Amino acid sequence: MCHAPDSAPPIPPLSGAAVSHEDLVLEAADGSRFAAFAALPDEPSGIGVVILPDVRGLYRFYEELALRFAERGHTAVAIDYFGRTAGVGKRDDDFPYMDHVAQTTSEGVQRDVAAGVAYLRLPEGLCHSVFTVGFCFGGRHSWLSAAGGHGLAGAIGFYGGPGPFRDGSPGPIQRASEIAAPILALMGGDDPGIPADDIAAFDEALDTAGVEHEVITYPGAPHSFFDRKYKEFASESEDAWRRVLAFLERHG
Repeated sequence: MCHAPDSAPPIPPLSGAAVSHEDLVLEAADGSRFAAFAALPDEPSGIGVVILPDVRGLYRFYEELALRFAERGHTAVAIDYFGRTAGVGKRDDDFPYMDHVAQTTSEGVQRDVAAGVAYLRLPEGLCHSVFTVGFCFGGRHSWLSAAGGHGLAGAIGFYGGPGPFRDGSPGPIQRASEIAAPILALMGGDDPGIPADDIAAFDEALDTAGVEHEVITYPGAPHSFFDRKYKEFASESEDAWRRVLAFLERHG
């Protein structure tokens, strides 16, 4: 399973940080409009982050995560995937997200990522380096964004599936040679949906393609371990967050 409606990022708010935030509606190149949430630091670092949620799309977990990035100086925009099929309005916890996941396409997701990247590069964002950070469904698409022609500085994925899609279309392993930015993969060692062999194959494919990367597996950690509710994996979450921030600083 992915994050539950009452999940929250396992990151404490940074006391004294000054940020603003706003709900947005962005428009992709095909004219589709979709919801987004932006968090803007008072003293921006010049680094921007497009947050790609799990299968539930945009909801409060990712809005809170955007705030945590902004508290550290990084402008963040969390995007939704379902503007084409569900509109741009707020949704309750009973939203039938899997019905809408089934109607997404890789091309549509990448158009939405492009709109998020463009927003961060506008005068409002003033970001000279843009990254993607995704989770589960979004983790896979974050890595694929590094092959999407967006000029990313790097792509981070938490427990994304690196193999082919269910319809047989190529995933991050198969498209490793197209990846044009450093990769960070943060995986659970006890994730039944993502076998260790797939993680190893992703690592090997990135090696073969000459892509700078880190593939980190946390032994015993389940899918979606990066969650305040998983107190037994607090040290893994802390390490993962430290690695994310270090990756941004190193490649930004």
